[in-house]
This record gives sequence, C-alpha cells and structure tokens, in this order.
Amino acid sequence: MATVAPARSQMSDAEHEARQQLAACYRVFDMLGWSEMIYNHITLKIPGENGAFLINPFGLHFSEVTASSLVKIDIDGNKLADSPYPVNRAGFVQHALFHRHLPDAHCIMHTHTTAGMAVSSVEGGLRPINFYACNFAGQIAYHDFEGVTVRDEEGQRLLEHLGDKRVMLLRNHGILVMGRTLPEAFIKHWSLQRACEIQMATLAMGTPLEVSADTVAVHQRDLHQAQAPGGPGAADFAAMVRLVDRRDTGWRQ
Repeated sequence: MATVAPARSQMSDAEHEARQQLAACYRVFDMLGWSEMIYNHITLKIPGENGAFLINPFGLHFSEVTASSLVKIDIDGNKLADSPYPVNRAGFVQHALFHRHLPDAHCIMHTHTTAGMAVSSVEGGLRPINFYACNFAGQIAYHDFEGVTVRDEEGQRLLEHLGDKRVMLLRNHGILVMGRTLPEAFIKHWSLQRACEIQMATLAMGTPLEVSADTVAVHQRDLHQAQAPGGPGAADFAAMVRLVDRRDTGWRQ
C-alpha cells in the first residue's frame, strides 16, 4: 500500500508513535473479529497538536490499515496531511464531538460487534451477571438510537447522555468507549465485549444470577487495586500487538 503520510523526518515523534499505536490497534481489532466491512472507527489524538487526531481511511478494511494510511484531521474535519482517502462522516461527527469537548477522551473506539449490538438492543442493557459485567455496573451511559450519526445536532444529546461516564452503549447500535490512553480504551472495549458475549450465552441457557450491589462495589474496588503494570491495558495491548506481529508486520509501514 502506498505511503501517504508525511515522511518520518517531517512528523513529530508524538505523531509517529500515535500512528504506530493506532495502526496496531486496527490490526488487533481485526484479529479479534471486531471488523465490520469498511465501517466503524478508532481515533487517537496526537499529543501537542491542538486537537488533531488520526482516523481510519474510509474504504479500507481494518486488516488493511497501516500507520502511513491513517488520515490526520483537525477537530473540524480538515485534512492536515495529504491523503487520497476520504473520512467517513458518520465516524467524524461522533468522534470529533467527544475529542472537542472531553479533554480526557484521548482515544475513542466504536464498533458494531454482534454481542455489543445485541446487548445494546435489549431492555436493561448490560446486567451484572458475570465477572466482566460487574466491572461496568454503574459505569455505562446509554443513548437512544437516532439513525446514522451524521447530524451535528445529535451531538448535544450524546454529551448529555454520556455525562461523566466514558463507556456508552448506543441503543440498537453498538459499543462506544473512551480512554486517557489507547491501551486503556482497548481494555475497556475488550472487557465490555466479553461481558456482552457472556450475557448472550447466559440468557440462552436460562435465568441469570445477578450479583448484588454490595458485591459489585467490592469487586470494582479490588479490580482497581489489581491493575497490571504500565497503566490500564498496557500489558494486555502489548501482548495483542505481539500476536499481530507474528501474522504480519505490514501495519508498521
């Protein structure tokens, strides 16, 4: 695939690192079965560049994304580097909104996984009925489906419904997570996806056992104390990148 980003000598170390990390993440998502044709998005801010962020080129499958093909845009959607690829408006509108208004939303992930869409489409959403779901009890916001997210005026409602949370189930739509770092957003997405998968399996078997609020509180407290080294998700994400590299290192280009 042709290189379309600026030469390494023409970009900051921060941009180079962000491109490498984000391209790896797209390949990890594909490896885990979270691709959805050429749709869905993961975006990542470039530190020190006043809101500039990277997004996947519209038209490429997650398995085709490379560091150089990522599109660099500003908060208003203007391209900041030459690229032959367009940006999907449905991705830009939602992600730019949160990048603009939430300083801690450094990385944003949105997917249409089967489990995520299924749980977002049932009354009650995610229930505290398994280990992973208990991580998110009281931590998830919900936003009612309004169609494809291409209208700017939906943004205020998205922000209001999100509130101080950084995980949202878009009803009848899918998963939306945010993190202060990409690995943090990754481990949130992975854990939420697992919670949704297990809920689907449990409900297919019978009546689930709900965990009490008191036990959930203890679980969340102890989970926080048991974080792996390097910050939330760092070791997990690094392990996934090693697996991707065993398959193909072309994403680094």
